[in-house]
Amino acid sequence: MAGVGPISQDWEPVVIRKKAPTAAAKKDEKFVNAARRSGAEIETLKKSNAGTNKAASSSTSLNTRKLDEDSETLSLILPCASCKSLDYLEELADDRVPTELKKAIMQARMDKKFTQAQLAQMINEKPQIIQEYESGKAIPNQQILTKLERTLGVKLRGKK
Repeated sequence: MAGVGPISQDWEPVVIRKKAPTAAAKKDEKFVNAARRSGAEIETLKKSNAGTNKAASSSTSLNTRKLDEDSETLSLILPCASCKSLDYLEELADDRVPTELKKAIMQARMDKKFTQAQLAQMINEKPQIIQEYESGKAIPNQQILTKLERTLGVKLRGKK
């Protein structure tokens, strides 16, 4: 019965489409230029801390900058070494890492046989941070002290 009646199709038409562009493809220069040519609206954003690791270490840098600014202010306030007004100097010294703390950090690090760079890597900070703590230049940051205590296995704050 092959020739009987009109010929008809039994299947539905299939439409093949390209996949929607991924997020990475949308940022591609070709895609952006094509969107500009078609008149589409393009929004660009610049991230302020893109590509940097500024978690807890950024606050220490701010503290270090504060120390530097305070030191400059101090030199303006006290023009000579024999000046009697040293109250400001005492306040500034109170903000820094105490001698006992810097010695405790150094001793615990040496007991574990870590270098400053190794310890810094273990707590996800820059080696400069450890150096500042051990030299007494940093202003203590509770987050960093907690990381140090956990990594070194010693108590650095409070009663011993």
